[in-house]
Parts: sequence; C-alpha cells; structure tokens
Amino acid sequence: MDLNLIWQTLLIFLVGNILLRISGRRSISQMTIPQTVIMIGIGTLLIQPVTGKGLWATFGVALILILSLIVIEYIQLKFDGGETIISGKAVPVIENGTLNEKNLQKLRLPVDKLEARLRQSGISSIGDVEFATIESSGQMGYILKPQKQPATKEDIQNLIQLIQTGQPVNLSSQKPLYDNIFIETVTKNSPDVPKHLQ
Repeated sequence: MDLNLIWQTLLIFLVGNILLRISGRRSISQMTIPQTVIMIGIGTLLIQPVTGKGLWATFGVALILILSLIVIEYIQLKFDGGETIISGKAVPVIENGTLNEKNLQKLRLPVDKLEARLRQSGISSIGDVEFATIESSGQMGYILKPQKQPATKEDIQNLIQLIQTGQPVNLSSQKPLYDNIFIETVTKNSPDVPKHLQ
C-alpha cells in the first residue's frame, strides 16, 4: 500500500475530527437542517483527496463549511427570526388532547406515524396529552395532562404531610400557561398568555 495514501487517510481522519469538534457536539437526531446539510457535505468532501483531488483545497472548503455553520448558529442564537427562517420552530401537533390536523398535513406526518411515536413514549391515548410538538430536529416533545402525569417527589411529600398532619397542602402547583415551555408553539392571542409573551 502506498505510504502517501496512508498518511493522507490519517490526516483526513484527524482534520475531519477537529472540524467536527469545532462544529459542536450533537447527535444526528439533534441536528438542525443546516447542520445536517453541512455534515453531509463535509463527509463527501473528506473522501475527495483519496480519489485524487487536492488535499489542502479540500480541507479549506471543509473549514469554510464549518465556519458557515458557526455563523448560521450565531445568527440563530442572537435573532429569534433567524432561527425560524433557517431551522424552523417546533410545530404543535396535539393541543389539549386534540390533534392539530392542519399542522400534521403541513409536516406531511400521518396520524399513524404520530401514534407510533406516542406509543414508543409509553402514551396510550392522544387524549392524555396536553401538548405535543414536532421539534425542528424531527423529534417529538410532549407534556401529559396534569391528571395523567406520574407523581413527583413533591406530590408524594405533600401527600405524606396531609396524612401526618391532617391539614391540606397548598396544591397551587398548577403553573399558569405562560410558564409552560410549550408556550412558543401555543396559538398566539390566547387569553391565558400575557400580551408581552405573545
């Protein structure tokens, strides 16, 4: 085997790892659309020197792609509108136990596929879900209705206190809608959402 080919392959491996470290630590399932496109591009580029293309020119193009990704991520971080345009936002598919069929059609996501995702998360009924979203990474986020959520340590401590003291515990743990992390996917102009958050 040609020694030149061996050192080029090792150099490609080393430089590829360095470039991917610069680009950030995310699994494939967490990647946004720009990240996925750039990673596929880099993967394709890094094999080019082995097939006879220039080694340093390839590294230069890969570095430009990584720098582009960093600029795109900076724009998404600093400007909310930039994030929406570049990567998209989470899209609500279930609201208060009801399917949002309009959004499912936009996502081209059949109800059967959504139900499969719910089953994989241990959810047996759409009616048990308060909110579910499809994130920009394609993963599903959800929150169960309060009566369907598993008991927390705080719930158990409150119950123990009720049993021991006989006094009811202040159960005002129901957080207002605007304190919910799903708020940015909830329909705007909701009466439960303060105007400054709309």
